[in-house]
Amino acid sequence: MSASPYVINVTRATFQQDVVQKSMELPVVIDFWAPWCNPCLKLAPILEALAVEMAGKFVLAKVNTDEQPEIAQAFRVESLPTVFALVDGQPVDQFTGLLTAEQAREWVMRLLPSPAQLLAKEALELAETDPKAAESKFREALVLAPDEDSLKVCLVSVVLKQGRLDECASMLEELEKRGFLEPEAERLKSELDVRRSAAEVGGVDIARKAAEADPTNLHLQIQLADAYAASQQHRKALELCLKVVQEDFGDARTEAKTTMVKIFDMLGPASELTGEYRRKLATALY
Repeated sequence: MSASPYVINVTRATFQQDVVQKSMELPVVIDFWAPWCNPCLKLAPILEALAVEMAGKFVLAKVNTDEQPEIAQAFRVESLPTVFALVDGQPVDQFTGLLTAEQAREWVMRLLPSPAQLLAKEALELAETDPKAAESKFREALVLAPDEDSLKVCLVSVVLKQGRLDECASMLEELEKRGFLEPEAERLKSELDVRRSAAEVGGVDIARKAAEADPTNLHLQIQLADAYAASQQHRKALELCLKVVQEDFGDARTEAKTTMVKIFDMLGPASELTGEYRRKLATALY
């Protein structure tokens, strides 16, 4: 076997780390083989040469099925050679039997990320710490893949992080022309709505003073909730809206419920806060 670090022997003990976890970073090609299998011995140098040539674009993980039958059984390998590709921990492609060098190269190339995908990956790594740099990379990726809607959604996200609300609104309107929005785009739209409402009242301090000056004005309470949500004080925002829902049976109740739903969208369904206040809202309504 090649001495390359991109060609490794895998055992049951190392499979999770060397194959599954590694596939979260780059494609892993699993070569199921056995010493007595002549086609396996012909395919091996072809795959190994590709792994060495591509120098880290994928990892070739070799599984000797005589020594590691449990791994072969887990993948339901019935004949040799059998080759699987894993990306993000999931099998995405496979073939059985011997391929020519050209066929193997074509198969591997289909697994590798495109230049646009590589740029998007770099952008995602920068999104939280440097949204401006992330925006630049997302725009570069869109030049290469102008019809990739997922890139457009990611671009909206980093533009929103920079506070360019009107630009975000225009971008989301353009995406809505398709007749739908992805869940992440819906989340961004909810966040945009909340942040726009908060911007109209001038932020938490101004909204709080207005609400304290006229405590019976439930609309001002909801504006304060918007300001809280825009400043990441989600629990305070939800508690204010819930109080309005419990106390009012008119337009303010509807407005407060709508704001709560937008905050749920912002937080996502997995958020403990979402689950807690969804239950409280249901109790208050029904």
